[in-house]
Amino acid sequence: MKGVSWGLIVGVTVGVVIGILLAAAALFCNWLRKQGPQVGNSSSRRASTVPIRTNGADASSILSDSTTGQESPGAEEENSISLWIEGPRGNGAISVTGVPKYSLKDLQKATCNFTTLLGQGAFGSVYKAQMSTGETVAVKVLATSSKQREREFQTEVLLLGRLHHRNLVNLVGYCAEKSKHMLIYVYMPNGSLSSHLYNDHQLALSWDLRINIALDVARGLEYLHDGAIPSVIHRDIKSPNILLDKTMRARVADFGLSREEMVSRSAPIRGTYGYLDPEYVSSRSFTKKSDVYSFGVLLFELIAGRTPQQGLLEYVELAAINADGRVGWEELADSRLEGSYEAQQLNEVAALAYKCINRLPRKRPSMRDVVQALSNTVKERNYRKRRKFLVPVTIEEDSADQETCSPMKSNPEHLREESFDSMSDFPDV
Repeated sequence: MKGVSWGLIVGVTVGVVIGILLAAAALFCNWLRKQGPQVGNSSSRRASTVPIRTNGADASSILSDSTTGQESPGAEEENSISLWIEGPRGNGAISVTGVPKYSLKDLQKATCNFTTLLGQGAFGSVYKAQMSTGETVAVKVLATSSKQREREFQTEVLLLGRLHHRNLVNLVGYCAEKSKHMLIYVYMPNGSLSSHLYNDHQLALSWDLRINIALDVARGLEYLHDGAIPSVIHRDIKSPNILLDKTMRARVADFGLSREEMVSRSAPIRGTYGYLDPEYVSSRSFTKKSDVYSFGVLLFELIAGRTPQQGLLEYVELAAINADGRVGWEELADSRLEGSYEAQQLNEVAALAYKCINRLPRKRPSMRDVVQALSNTVKERNYRKRRKFLVPVTIEEDSADQETCSPMKSNPEHLREESFDSMSDFPDV
């Protein structure tokens, strides 16, 4: 009986131990199965954030000098961007940024096999295209497939995927296929600002229109500096990069050199001669005030109708001696204006432009201050115009009219008319 009892006890004990081990193994396997997807999801989440980080704090190793030897984390991120742009099979319809991706075949059809040329520059060629939706767009084809051009292409897609403002050129889509890189923009029928300033076949821009264009550009830059999170520095503000829509509203274009603002950032000098901030050239560190300097040069372009390559800034410095920084800037005025401007306005705008190109960045205004100053100039202009055409008739004039004119013979329409009349492409670095 004892033998039977001990055997039963041992058997039960062994069975319980085996059961516990099997249960523990099952729980462990279940835990591993649950952990697997979490690890995968974590890595995929990290991969999906790479395009955002490449323009943020980790950008220096990717968008400046290339690394050598064993592949660095920066190189891995660059490969991740390429996969993100191209897609795992190169056939994604929408990228991570939400910017539509088009096939090369679609763009060949839309551009009639790239036959309608709108413009050409160091970056490549721009073609007019009619999309299947009926929308007219402009397709920019990168000239080369160099690493620098690919980086600029990636930067523009990444930035414009999240930047939206009425004074920025909107990105409609892109194509990255068969080593071809193309950007698709909203079509701007009136071309670039430079084509109006320096083309004798175009009607000269009026003074009022020039001020409105300056204000549009300033608002676009203010959005980049103060409205975008994180802030963006354009780094290539110049008249060829300012495009005009059908209503002559100006929009800032070409974000290939743009970067998100850094606390301290050194990089190879990139930009266009004549527009580059001297402080950036000497220190190789760009800030928002680098854009302010370039905008100041652009303001003087609008005033003088002369490019930096034509000695614009030397001309400005000579005028500044006589102007004392405040008044007397009229000698800069574009001859094509034929004197059709208000001297007070010209002096205000020129004085503002001179502050923008101060050699000391800390003494330059912010773009918010520039927008405020130009807005005040436009408001004062509009107010003076309204006063000019709405001057009330005095009692003496009214009584004199009644004495000389019979009420039965007066023509109100004629009197209103009488009253109205009486009040009346550069080298890149």
